Amino acid sequence: MIGLVIFDCDGVLVDSERLAVRIEGAALAELGLRLSEAELAERFVGTTDGYFRRAIEAELGCPLPDNWEQIMGARYRDAYRNELAPVDGVLEALEAIRQPTCVASNGSHAKMRLTLGITGLHDRFAGRIFSAYDVPRGKPAPDLFLHAAEQMGFHPQRCVVVEDSTNGVAAARAAGMHVFAFAGGLTPGERLEGPDTTVFDDMRALPSLLARHTL
Repeated sequence: MIGLVIFDCDGVLVDSERLAVRIEGAALAELGLRLSEAELAERFVGTTDGYFRRAIEAELGCPLPDNWEQIMGARYRDAYRNELAPVDGVLEALEAIRQPTCVASNGSHAKMRLTLGITGLHDRFAGRIFSAYDVPRGKPAPDLFLHAAEQMGFHPQRCVVVEDSTNGVAAARAAGMHVFAFAGGLTPGERLEGPDTTVFDDMRALPSLLARHTL
């Protein structure tokens, strides 16, 4: 039986990725780098802030402004407070799931306090929220999911992961965990397919998928 369900945050619990790529695209255009929202989603959804910064600086050929994090933080916060909502169907799914759950995201704890707080999900996961900043390597390395399993007291083979990005799916597979890959966001389902993976596009279907799955 499944012992633990590990949820990614952005794009799985909170519908933040569409907002993020819009904000990032506009900010990069101001610096003279024009990337479409589709390009930003393909290249950076599911990565860490550090990876994003290094890649963009390499493409620009110069460092980002010293106040980049402050500028972007303010833009994210404004958009999240005005527009952020839970992923469609996730509230119903969480009510129906009977297994223990936790969150494991490449985002920082501060970001998750904001996004999960705005959407009313933080208290549901309080004390069971893990960040890539807690471990040596973020996704696509398996460190974060293995850390979450250890902290929650479950063997990795008894854990499953709910993810929406190629990096997150790769991390779950590397951790030896079956992954339920949500294709209702920015990443097409065909890019999520592969071994030990169940692709689905309606979050309301997740509880029944979990109930039918055997390890």
